[in-house]
Amino acid sequence: MKAASVCVVLTAVLASAAAAEPLPKIAIIIDDLGWQLAAAERVIALPGPVSCAILPQTPNGSAIAVKAHAKGKEVLLHLPLQAMARNASPEPGDLTLDMGRRSFAAAFAANLNAVPHAIGINSHRGSLLTRHPGHMRWLMEEIAARDGFFFVDSYTTHLSVALSIAEEAGIAARKRDVFLDADPAPAAVAREFERLKSLARERGAAIAIGHPYPTTLSFLEEALPRLEQEGFHLVGIRELVTGEPVEILTENKSARGIRAEVEGY
Repeated sequence: MKAASVCVVLTAVLASAAAAEPLPKIAIIIDDLGWQLAAAERVIALPGPVSCAILPQTPNGSAIAVKAHAKGKEVLLHLPLQAMARNASPEPGDLTLDMGRRSFAAAFAANLNAVPHAIGINSHRGSLLTRHPGHMRWLMEEIAARDGFFFVDSYTTHLSVALSIAEEAGIAARKRDVFLDADPAPAAVAREFERLKSLARERGAAIAIGHPYPTTLSFLEEALPRLEQEGFHLVGIRELVTGEPVEILTENKSARGIRAEVEGY
């Protein structure tokens, strides 16, 4: 075989191998939904499978969960866990260190009931509670009792034991890799998004958490439509954590039933 023919064959083989290699996966969760309806509606309108993490016991939490689900977004219970800071005020639905096992389970159930269509849990605050193995075992027991549920540690402290306890309990779990908007300035959000992409390239997948800040949403509205062209695959959080995508009954599939549900809130 001539050298030119060998080069052509080799190039074709390498191109085929590159094409077969899966794209790095990115999952994005927007936290702290439940208070402002307008901000949540903007999150729900983001392109692609951006997940909506909804705080329980909030004025608009249930309605937002129903609307997000109707538009094909995955819904998470954004579970309030006690923070370390002494000046951190209690939040509705807080799970705290002074709770016993029974009251812990009751509070968890009430929070879950307040967020319809939730398919998993991610932590809200929790810099105190996530470092306590006993309470994290209680949490994982509650998650394990709900078929198919998974856990995402927002990882507000490097002392968190939540992920290791979840793994011991056999629960699908991951921790977030990037906070997009710890600094909500536009340049900072853009910088963290680039870091997210870099981590996804290195590891094959990465998770970002953001918040419904105007700067964050404006950035994502522009950046998300370009992800596939840039060589990334935006996926729902369930697929990234468990490897199993979830089919969500959207408004197009059952418009009458979902509209009736929305009107009930």
